[in-house]
Amino acid sequence: MSGANKGGNNPKSNRKGGNQSNNRSKDKDGDDEMTVVVPPSKSESASKGDSKTQEAGADAESPEQPREKAINEIKANFALLERAVSQFDARFSLRVLRTIPAVRPQLTADVIATVVVDAYATPTPTALSLLRAVSNDPEFPTQLVQQWSQSKEQGHKTGAAGGKEPLPEIDVYLSILVQVYLFDHKLIDAGAQFSSALVAHLRTINRRTLDSLSARVYLYYSLFYEHTAPLPPSPNAAVVSIRKPLLDALRTATLRKDQDTQAAVTTLLLRNYLSTSHVTQADLLISHTKFPPAAANNQIARYLYYLGRIRAIQLRYTEAHDHLIGATRKSPSSYKASGFYQASTKLLIVVELLMGDIPDRAIFRQPSLEKALQPYLQLVQAVSAGDVLGFQNLVERCTAAFRRDATYTLILRLRQNVIRTGIRLMSLSYARISLRDICLRLGLDSEESAEYIVAKAIRDGVIEASLDHEQGYMKSKELGDVYATREPGDAFHDRIRACLSLHDESVKAMRFPMNQHRLELKNAQEARERERELAKEIVDGDMDDDDAPGASISRPTSAAATTPTNTTTTSASTRITLETTLEPAFAELADGLADLEANLAHLHLLHTSLSRFSDSFASFLYGLTMNAFVHGPARDPEAQERVASSTEQGCFCRQQQK
Repeated sequence: MSGANKGGNNPKSNRKGGNQSNNRSKDKDGDDEMTVVVPPSKSESASKGDSKTQEAGADAESPEQPREKAINEIKANFALLERAVSQFDARFSLRVLRTIPAVRPQLTADVIATVVVDAYATPTPTALSLLRAVSNDPEFPTQLVQQWSQSKEQGHKTGAAGGKEPLPEIDVYLSILVQVYLFDHKLIDAGAQFSSALVAHLRTINRRTLDSLSARVYLYYSLFYEHTAPLPPSPNAAVVSIRKPLLDALRTATLRKDQDTQAAVTTLLLRNYLSTSHVTQADLLISHTKFPPAAANNQIARYLYYLGRIRAIQLRYTEAHDHLIGATRKSPSSYKASGFYQASTKLLIVVELLMGDIPDRAIFRQPSLEKALQPYLQLVQAVSAGDVLGFQNLVERCTAAFRRDATYTLILRLRQNVIRTGIRLMSLSYARISLRDICLRLGLDSEESAEYIVAKAIRDGVIEASLDHEQGYMKSKELGDVYATREPGDAFHDRIRACLSLHDESVKAMRFPMNQHRLELKNAQEARERERELAKEIVDGDMDDDDAPGASISRPTSAAATTPTNTTTTSASTRITLETTLEPAFAELADGLADLEANLAHLHLLHTSLSRFSDSFASFLYGLTMNAFVHGPARDPEAQERVASSTEQGCFCRQQQK
């Protein structure tokens, strides 16, 4: 600050600092010009340094603190919820839900209490329940809440924006924030109790603007009970107790056409059944319910994943493969949701191995999957090589990982596939191999086991070979051409079907304007009515001006000077109106003529193609007839003469038509 004071007391330095450093001066004659470079003074440099420091400090203080930013963002979402209610548009509610991950790191008891105090003018049962859920936190603002509680008696509210009661959508949104806070702080028992009361309250409200918010409430409701002891897969797990409320919610959502809640509760019930290994009940739920096709993409991905798991357990690998392919394609692409993509890919790899296919190596090279799929890469290598001992060692070494991924029981089924793969590789490598060598290579107990496995592989069509029981060997047959079979056609059929289904799903996912075709028809009808009225007015005006009897006699003499000007103005306006009216008609007529010309060109091409085809077909028939006439048995000369004459006559008629 001392440098700044010195700079301020020295007028010379101020004058120099205000001017440019390069000053130009002229001599007496004004011909030559000289540039003088003046260095900055110490006071000026010190003042500049202090100003830069002050600007840096201001820039550091300008951004909002994380607490204030989170509070402002939560309050801004209230306006979006009000717009969702007023415009009856669920997109604004979805925008509010998408902001929860951004607010989640700064979500504390202080933030929630401040927002509740600012949102509610007076203490209501909903506001008190929200504050009671976070009141055990040390950061809870007790003094602020006490002042707000006394505002009802005093008749005013400190720092309130308005006196109206919040919408039920705002109540549910704040309740979701409380659920997120309790789940992040591991307050499982308090969260389960709060969620149960919230679900009971939601059952009493029937508002379509609450659909997307209710779906998120049921999600955290299920998560709290999944982390409540006793944990699944125990048959006495806490998740079993919420099946009846979830089934009631599913029935209510189906009756109310609440597709968001219906999709969310369906996936939660499937997750609940699979967590306790109740596959039969999950299958019954799928058969007795219909998943809403207009559900969110994330819910469809979850539903397909659980459906794939159920079908894989039921040995229906083809259906499971189709469902898991859809789940992996619909899985979120963000790194925060990579866990679902990893889980669906792991199950898909195991199902492909059970089907006898080998997954593509590029799957294991993806950055988000490379580390998580390391045990499954070794599993694929063991299965593709037919290494039974390596497969058994891998299963023993990675049992914990496979159990955690819920793929252990499916992987145990792969032992037969490993043996079949080994037999297939040996049938491709050897024209004849003894059963003893097969037993040694596959690590089997006896030759009888090897003979049984080889016979079953031959019966299932895994290998093309024959088995000699007396000599004790397997003889492979020569390989045929795979392109002579239906396999290439089936592969192309699957790819085309996948492309068509992707196109259909893309079209269904597009948003179209509501009743746009009716609006276009209404506008066209109104335009036609205006054209009729305008044409009628023009005809009536011409009749009044020209064809009316005694029109020239009845005109006053005083207006004779102004009549040409009025007539010219009327004719000009009539011409402009006619041009405006007839221009769209002429444009449509031109478009129709262009379409007619294009259709005529297509008809000409079609006529040319048909003529060429008829010529080729007639030539083919003529050649075929002459061939039969020359090389065929000459048993009926009269018939041959009739055929020759009819063929020549047909060719002559064709030439005449040309």
